[in-house]
Amino acid sequence: MSVGEITHIGRPTNRVDGKLKVTGQAHYAAEYPADDLLYGYIVGSTTAAGRIAAMDLDAARQFPGVVEIFTHENRSKAAWLDRSWRDEVAPPGHPFRPLNSDRILFDGQPVALIVAETFEAARDAASLVRIAYDVDAHCTELEAKRAEAYAPPKKRSGIPPPPDPRGDAEQAFQNAPVKISRDYRINAEHHNPMEMFATTCVFEGDGKLTIYDKTQGSQNAQGYVTSVFGLRSKDVRLVNQYVGGAFGAGLRPQHQLFFAVMASLELERSVRVSLTRAQMFHIGYRPDSYHTVSLAADRDGRLQSIMHDAVASTSHYEDYQEAVVNWSGMMYHCDNVKLTYQLAKLDTATPCDMRAPGAAIGVTALECALDELSYELGIGPLEIRRINFASKDENTNKQFTSKALLECYSEGAAAFGWEKRSPRPRAMKEGRELIGWGVSTGMWDAFLQKAQATATLKVDGTLEVATAASDIGTGTWTILTQIGAEAFGLPLEDVQARIGDSTLPMSPVEGGSWTAASNGSAVQAACDAVKHSLFKQARKMANSPLADASFKDVEVRDRRIFRKDDPARGLSIFEVMHAAELTEITEQGKVSPNLRQMLKYISYTNSAVFAEVRVDEDLGVVRVTRVVCAAAAGKILNPKTARSQILGGVVMGIGMALHEEAMTDHRLGKIMNANLGEYHFPAHADIEDIEVIFVDEKDDKVSPLGVKGLGEIGIVGTASAVANAIFHATGVRVRDFPITIDKILNSPRPS
Repeated sequence: MSVGEITHIGRPTNRVDGKLKVTGQAHYAAEYPADDLLYGYIVGSTTAAGRIAAMDLDAARQFPGVVEIFTHENRSKAAWLDRSWRDEVAPPGHPFRPLNSDRILFDGQPVALIVAETFEAARDAASLVRIAYDVDAHCTELEAKRAEAYAPPKKRSGIPPPPDPRGDAEQAFQNAPVKISRDYRINAEHHNPMEMFATTCVFEGDGKLTIYDKTQGSQNAQGYVTSVFGLRSKDVRLVNQYVGGAFGAGLRPQHQLFFAVMASLELERSVRVSLTRAQMFHIGYRPDSYHTVSLAADRDGRLQSIMHDAVASTSHYEDYQEAVVNWSGMMYHCDNVKLTYQLAKLDTATPCDMRAPGAAIGVTALECALDELSYELGIGPLEIRRINFASKDENTNKQFTSKALLECYSEGAAAFGWEKRSPRPRAMKEGRELIGWGVSTGMWDAFLQKAQATATLKVDGTLEVATAASDIGTGTWTILTQIGAEAFGLPLEDVQARIGDSTLPMSPVEGGSWTAASNGSAVQAACDAVKHSLFKQARKMANSPLADASFKDVEVRDRRIFRKDDPARGLSIFEVMHAAELTEITEQGKVSPNLRQMLKYISYTNSAVFAEVRVDEDLGVVRVTRVVCAAAAGKILNPKTARSQILGGVVMGIGMALHEEAMTDHRLGKIMNANLGEYHFPAHADIEDIEVIFVDEKDDKVSPLGVKGLGEIGIVGTASAVANAIFHATGVRVRDFPITIDKILNSPRPS
């Protein structure tokens, strides 16, 4: 294939950063070299509430290699006002301030930092610290605080509260001939990315720092550092070029960043602080939640009433919020809807965003309830979803920019073989295993955020694109390279992407499935601006073959700019730049939401998830043997990395359904399975066949690229599809997630 025929957008493409990662050449936050490097180790509290009464640090101070020990008694100066500690995505409340006082807010709270010449010395000295506490009563059990739940008085920026009720949901529920009301529990989950949080703070002298941090937003973390420590922005550079997974845990700056910077400034040396796997369980999590979902329908299956009430956990110092119940008001058509969302304060750390925050739990409860209603009605679970298809967002009364959900149902069902499903539970069996098929709808926002990028075309025809975006394994490096290569008709190896650096053009944090749409569109805009500049220079040349052309008449490809109607009439990029005495052309691109369009339209990604389970009738062991996820997500930039995103989401959804749960001893307020041996999530043996289908969907409004984003949609609906399949297999409805063997065996068997 010639260069002139290259098309990168929509082509399955290997990761451009893949070789660096598998050969160990990609440096993560704890791997950057630094001269005269010190190591910090965090000491955590061993009680969930109270105050530090006394600290015995003598043995730790005398340990060989220890340089300094920081506690609340000698912590260096930091900002006083809450707003100085509040990052871009912080919820309302008082942001956590490490070593701010002797007060203990949650088990595992950092109470000291040991700094030593080696990691081993810091770790071993930390084990010698002895702390006495004045212990207060604590509560880490959501059930015990449900009666004290409250609607958060101040709403979290960017998170819509539940919409006002529409119609009369209570009366419609009472009047409907078929109705159900069910309670669901979804236990807290933890992110557990492969790479643990770490920061290497390089002290450059003269008040300048270069910080290598595990974060989903270099500029958010850099802004946090400058605000907390009163530093000038130009003196702090924060780099996060490679991030080994985060799933939302890296949206907010975590406390190892504070500790590394504090110690570096105080000691005037470079410092690295890394969290242990156990400490990763104390930095945020998907909140524990209870749901009551009440649905009513006429006998034809048309929904007459939807009510969804949710209570979720938060900390004592912040009101963490998600859009949990909102989905119940927009996923299906219904004239009578009432949704409530409340918080209950526990003696834990503040929860934080975890893949598809809000939707992962809210949609799970709704989709399980709708499955239960379908059996009450005697209508197939897929058919009831089709019957209640929503053609607009009834929460906001806005039109969808596109919605190919019905096509997801059709294509997913065909690939799965749904027509062969026996409607009666416990009707499908092979040997000792009961077989069940379940379905669920998935939905997630399709955002466009403000973003900027630069594109630099060099005299040799190669291209550089740059934006401060992050890549947490999603493929950002690759898709930005593809967009640049597509714009100039270049092979991928002639395009260099630069990301993960706070000094680059403005970028939002990497989350919400908006990076491809936002940063990708900014790169496209920058490339278009470069082509305009190149065209202007080409027209200025003496005897230019493009002198009488307009920009829409020309194309840039294969290191040339030429007329579309006569490719022979053109100039090489080298000729144009040489004539203009330029070595490169750099331009900036910007994108932001169309506020006028947003008054009328709203965008979402949709999916249909089909799951097959096999359940050992005697042992209750569940195997998820097949999953088909059909997603409508606008233009697919790279089917290979896009498929990986869906696969990862589905696997996390299976974990949510069957495995993941923080096991807290509420007597101690302590998480007892804070390790990968006892915190269960799917292993290779748990995952069998997953098929991903991308339904064709064109959307000219969602973003300039027509892209919606795929980071979240794979998890939304997967847990409920698995739960619904378990009921179809066994006739046992488990409403407490994860659905473990004991819950299946201890549930009443159907007659």
